[in-house]
Amino acid sequence: MSRSVTASLVWATAAVASLPLGLTAPPSVQAAAASARALSAQSFVSAAVQRSGPAVVTLDTQRTVTSGAVGGLPGGLRLDPFLQRFFGLQQVPTAPRSRVERGQGRGVICDASGLVRTNAHVVEKADQVMVGLPDGRRVAGRVLGQDTLTDLAVVRLADSGPWPTAPLGDSDRLQVGDWAIAVGNPFGLENTVTLGIVSNLNRNVSQLGISGKRLDLIQTDAAINPGNSGGPLLNADGEVVGINTLVRSGPGAGLGFAIPINRARAIARQLAEQGRASHPMVGIGLSSVPSPRPGAPAPSGAVVRSLVPGGPAARAGVQIDDVIVAIGGADVPSPAAVVSAIDRHGVGRPLSLRVLRAGQPVSLSITPVDMSALPATR
Repeated sequence: MSRSVTASLVWATAAVASLPLGLTAPPSVQAAAASARALSAQSFVSAAVQRSGPAVVTLDTQRTVTSGAVGGLPGGLRLDPFLQRFFGLQQVPTAPRSRVERGQGRGVICDASGLVRTNAHVVEKADQVMVGLPDGRRVAGRVLGQDTLTDLAVVRLADSGPWPTAPLGDSDRLQVGDWAIAVGNPFGLENTVTLGIVSNLNRNVSQLGISGKRLDLIQTDAAINPGNSGGPLLNADGEVVGINTLVRSGPGAGLGFAIPINRARAIARQLAEQGRASHPMVGIGLSSVPSPRPGAPAPSGAVVRSLVPGGPAARAGVQIDDVIVAIGGADVPSPAAVVSAIDRHGVGRPLSLRVLRAGQPVSLSITPVDMSALPATR
């Protein structure tokens, strides 16, 4: 229950209880008490879903997949007589075949102009996207941009609306233990809501054994099942604080993860305006600082293990085995914190760096570049 509802209920209840025996409360106080009781009887979950639910949409995708006729062998190899006998192929090679794959995911309308935020893997290589709204409308969608590194995409609705929108919260204000509400359609079952709490913040995907992504995720025990991908993670007030992205299977099954909405907001803006997202890089490989002895906690910071030749870090004078302890004047406790600080800073602007080199502090200035520019500096 929100603090405002609780306060109203306490005030109305106290006002009625404070009356002397035999006296009746004024109509205004009775009405306030009745309203407070009605609000208190409503689950905060249903109130939250009513606030954002109309903007949660289903995305039905269609993509054409072309496959080779025989085990993916190129046409020239299929013509080789030896390979034909070895694989038992017919003399006349079969033409490549194509098939249509259909998928489904979730998204949320966060802009009155009809911009939908979802996961990149939901719309990846899609030839057609149809968006279904809770009110029964089905509208064609066009992918404006997708970013596989953060698993975010933006889809524009083809019609002019009007469109319902979900209010956005502030993921930087989340705390472990806050309520978390996941909205989606797992296994094609529409309008499914699950409730849990925020289990952890800033969970780096490398800790989950996932490579090729650049994400610090919200971890929740609210069930995020197949079909929930791209849907919103709500707080107790019905504000979107994350975009659901994956669920842990196998060991640790039942853990769900969402992209913080503050990160998603910045990436989505770039995708809508430019069709792509910029990812600041300095050209370093990092690892945690080793513990001084077995069982002891690891010191704060991040050890530089590799450098891209000619990259921003190398040009700034960073060396292998330097320990990064602060960026932009703020201490960094881990490699993930270093990456996040660089990402928030952006490209093209100098960034102060403090490192320990052989135990001695060294101050450096480094200018991040976009990831796409790194190969040119090698």
